[in-house]
Parts: sequence; structure tokens; C-alpha cells
Amino acid sequence: MKSKIVALSKNEDFKNLLKKRKISNKYLTIFFGFLEEKDNKKLNISFVTKKKQIGNAIKRNKIKRRLRNILNEAVKKITINFNYSYLVIAKTTMLNNEYTIIKDTLFKDFKRIK
Repeated sequence: MKSKIVALSKNEDFKNLLKKRKISNKYLTIFFGFLEEKDNKKLNISFVTKKKQIGNAIKRNKIKRRLRNILNEAVKKITINFNYSYLVIAKTTMLNNEYTIIKDTLFKDFKRIK
């Protein structure tokens, strides 16, 4: 099955989302809001891992793989608002914790977003 997740591509989109609403927890910060010219049939989301905070490319890519995998499960199991665009910024605490704990907190955050 083809994934329904599409990454943000324009610099303007990132800047606009940083001005919108946000939810934070121990592992990450989620910025979300409406963007113009967006396809409502696909989930518009990007993952950011900062080099200064997290470290080398291996660690950053591991976090992004985890997040992509969690979001693929979330699309199937919970209702996510496809009208919003999302920007997920990972924190350093995400690297050392278990996958299931991170998954549960991320699911709770996406349920809070309406």
C-alpha cells in the first residue's frame, strides 16, 4: 500500500507553520495549522531533527525512521486531521527511550489536535 504521508517542501510552509499552534511533550514539539494549496487526501507532515541537539546523521535518521513508522500506524489506528499540516521537531530525550512509550505519547498528542 502506498503511504499517505507527504513531506512539506517549501521554506514558506515551514515558516508559516512555526507561527501557528503547537503542542509539546517530553519527546517532541508538534506545530500544526492550515496551509493553502494543500491536498486534503494526504497527510502533510515533516520531521525535523537538529544536528546540534541530537548528533550525527545515524542518530537523526534513526529518530526520523521511528517517527515515520509511528505515523504510518497512527494513520491506520486513530483519526488524524488531514486538513492540517504538521511539523514535528524531535528532542534529545527521544533517542534514549523505548519505541512503545514514544508511540503512546505521540498518539495522545494527535488525539488532542482537533
